[in-house]
Amino acid sequence: MTDARRHPLAWLIPDDDEPGADLARRTQLRISVSVLGANLLGAAIVFAIGVWVLPNTTPGVDDESEARIVNLIAVVGFFALVTPFAITIGRNRLRRASDWLLEDRQPTADERRAALRAPRRIVLITSIIWLLATVVFGLLNATYSLESGQRVAISVLLGGMTTCALVYLLAERQLRPVAARALAAGVGGDRLGPGVKTRAFLTWALGTGVPIVGLGMIALSTLVEEDFTRVQLATAVLALCAIAIVVGLYSLLLSARAVADPLIALRQAVDQVDEGDLDAEVTVYDGSEVGQLQAGFNEMVSGLRERERLRDLFGRHVGEDVARAALEGDVELGGELREVAVLFTDVVGSTELASKRPPEEVVELLNQFFGIVVETVHRHGGWVNKFEGDAALAVFGAPVELDDAASAALATARELAVRLPREVDGLAAAIGVSAGEVVAGNVGAQSRFEYTVIGDPVNEAARLTELAKEKPERLLASAAILERASGEEAGRWRLDGAVTLRGRSAETRLALPVAE
Repeated sequence: MTDARRHPLAWLIPDDDEPGADLARRTQLRISVSVLGANLLGAAIVFAIGVWVLPNTTPGVDDESEARIVNLIAVVGFFALVTPFAITIGRNRLRRASDWLLEDRQPTADERRAALRAPRRIVLITSIIWLLATVVFGLLNATYSLESGQRVAISVLLGGMTTCALVYLLAERQLRPVAARALAAGVGGDRLGPGVKTRAFLTWALGTGVPIVGLGMIALSTLVEEDFTRVQLATAVLALCAIAIVVGLYSLLLSARAVADPLIALRQAVDQVDEGDLDAEVTVYDGSEVGQLQAGFNEMVSGLRERERLRDLFGRHVGEDVARAALEGDVELGGELREVAVLFTDVVGSTELASKRPPEEVVELLNQFFGIVVETVHRHGGWVNKFEGDAALAVFGAPVELDDAASAALATARELAVRLPREVDGLAAAIGVSAGEVVAGNVGAQSRFEYTVIGDPVNEAARLTELAKEKPERLLASAAILERASGEEAGRWRLDGAVTLRGRSAETRLALPVAE
């Protein structure tokens, strides 16, 4: 999960340890405050327009202050009666969509859909209130004149539309922690919220378009009825322009952040992945294509983690070089002639060791033994091709070419001959080293194969290992590898006669390390 301490929107990131009931209560409180504030702001704007911007909303009335006082009392009374009722209904609707939170469990598909569509339900309640207000205040002012009732009704209706836009954007933002928890189990293929285009259009239409419609109606009324003086017209235009700028800008800001916030989180998560942190993850809290993008990123990183795990596991089984070659290119059966050096090492007296010690202890000793072999071989540029019970075969020069592979193999053998007796107590090992031309490639069947080397140097190294078990040095090399080694490394060895190895017809000249 993206580190909340670095995230600029930490309060929007759900705390997985927070009880669902606490999250539900906190969200309901924030929504109630936000929705109430938006509605009061909308009511104040409509009242101000009706009283000061449109002074001729009550033609035929001698004392307009009386109409203003009546409307003010009606506004206060209307919202005093309707607001508690609306809050109660809204909480009940939200509670139905958050029962799974109160019970601290995963939501069902229907409950998840209800949680993500909660902003629509809140807006539906808000729109019903404003439609009711349109009728009430239209009829109230129609008692003064029909024209007054029409103007007030239109003003309330337009104000209500703008308020509904703000309510939706605020409710959606406050519900993000709940949506994140609802979407934790998966987004699915269906969109459960308005898309980016729809949000942008609604933001413009209700935040800016509605005041522009009001301007057009004032202009039309002035042209047809000539009921606005120059000062009144200028005042009305300036007031509606200010509303369009302020409300439109705020609506646009909320809508833009609804898209920018997840993009910021995605960018930070991408930076983490770029730095090698495959535990990066973003919180999914949107039911539209934005949420699908968030979920898609998480699925992609999950795939990268799985691929890296498989690559690591693959590399542990066959070696990093072989794994890299297999992942980066086409793998085919067959091989090629390569000049390599081969090191073979085998435990001395493994049968006796297994009969005298518990299996767990034998395995522990073998793991120590193989650990030293693998570390030493890799450090000298070689590759452990396979483990054969209590023996190991290492190759230098395949699958990756190695400059002076013979010297690397000989240096590895000398180091192992010193380290193994000293670091693995109770276990002795013999080592044989050879070099020459082999066939290196994938051997097996299409459904199961392995990369290995086949040739006389491999057999010779194995036979030298058997012979080395009888030598005090426990290490033998062939003259063939000395001929291919650099002068410095070859000078660390001495020839020590010749022998015909088992299964071979020609003699093999032997070499031993020079005592240091």
